[in-house]
Amino acid sequence: MRKLELHWQIILGMVGGVLFALAMVQFDWGPKIVSDWIKPFGNIFINSLKLIAVPLILASLIKGVSDLKDISKLSKMGGRTIGIYLITTIIAVSIGLTIVNVVKPGSSISEETRNELVENYKGDADSKISQANEQKESGPLRALEDLVPSNIFSAASDNGNMLQVIFFAIFFGVGLILIPAEQADPVKKFFDGFNEVILKLIDLIMLAAPYGVFALLAALVVESPSLDLFKALGWYSVSVVLGLILMIGVYISLVWIFTKRKPSFFINGISPAQLLAFSTSSSAATLPVTMERVEEHLGVEEEVASFVLPIGATINMDGTSLYQAVAAVFIAQAFGMDLSFGAQLGIIVTATLASIGSAAVPGAGMVMLVIVLAQAGIPEAGLALIFAVDRPLDMCRTVVNVTGDAAVSMMVAKSVDKLGEPKVKEWSDHYKPSK
Repeated sequence: MRKLELHWQIILGMVGGVLFALAMVQFDWGPKIVSDWIKPFGNIFINSLKLIAVPLILASLIKGVSDLKDISKLSKMGGRTIGIYLITTIIAVSIGLTIVNVVKPGSSISEETRNELVENYKGDADSKISQANEQKESGPLRALEDLVPSNIFSAASDNGNMLQVIFFAIFFGVGLILIPAEQADPVKKFFDGFNEVILKLIDLIMLAAPYGVFALLAALVVESPSLDLFKALGWYSVSVVLGLILMIGVYISLVWIFTKRKPSFFINGISPAQLLAFSTSSSAATLPVTMERVEEHLGVEEEVASFVLPIGATINMDGTSLYQAVAAVFIAQAFGMDLSFGAQLGIIVTATLASIGSAAVPGAGMVMLVIVLAQAGIPEAGLALIFAVDRPLDMCRTVVNVTGDAAVSMMVAKSVDKLGEPKVKEWSDHYKPSK
């Protein structure tokens, strides 16, 4: 098993998990065995990745910013990063709206199926609506206010506060740039060493990746709703997945055009992170692996990757934005509503802005979707229509989010002349202990 490349190990784990779950659901006691004895190992794997997400962002971002040695370089890189992320998000939402208006998946939802879905998932929908209402009741500058933490230790204790951690890390890095070099060097050396320790921990955790995704996929299959509900939402799922595939094609094209790197080079380099993103449904949990693949296998220098990727894991939610556009129009179609061009233009703006504030954790996009629905005048109760297939689609859109992070990091690196050849560390490539 260890002689195989990491992405093949993960694929085997995913396939094994699905087959194991399909076998277990044939027995009355099978689902309980999976839930009680298999699923916890998947949760442990996700928790171990989340465990090092905040330390990784602090160490890598502080190091990356301080290595720039010039505030002007920081503003230049930051402006390009955010600008490209916003452009790709608008492209993603536009692709989603185009597909859902052509396919019209909502027309396939019957009144009986709609009522069944709303009844089955009413509790989940009410919970998300309540969370979204709390966000809508806040002032127009609440997002800016929430960006600055009152206590960094409190902010770092919750992975949902990634933007606050990023703000502190950039602020701290700027402070290191502005003080004399002899005073900054000891602090920089500490974070250099700290960063290497975190990278080593990533390698140790990834040894368990095939087994972790085995447990996650087994639990997902066992807990899935009935096949009839999946059939009713089949066209909706096809619309979302088709849009996500097209968006990956956009990333590959952008990388090819701007960096002259072949599509096969890009896909081979980022595929383990994509597979892990599919298994965990979390950009934040996948971030450690994304950073390693981008730096060592795609040739992006560390000072760029450590700046662009943590920001991307928080504000670049292209897959989520595309899904929100498709879901909003799908729900409107299911309720017999005909959205005007202006309403759909509003969806583009709202989904783009909502994606920036969406946490990089499973299910966060569902909360932001409520805001998109409200803006377009679509009944929020319709959220219950898509809960049945949200989890597998969440896995797919996270793949797009992570792919977008990697693509943008390559483009930004190329623009500042920080894109070189891959430098794979022996102990990292096949997860062997250091000599």
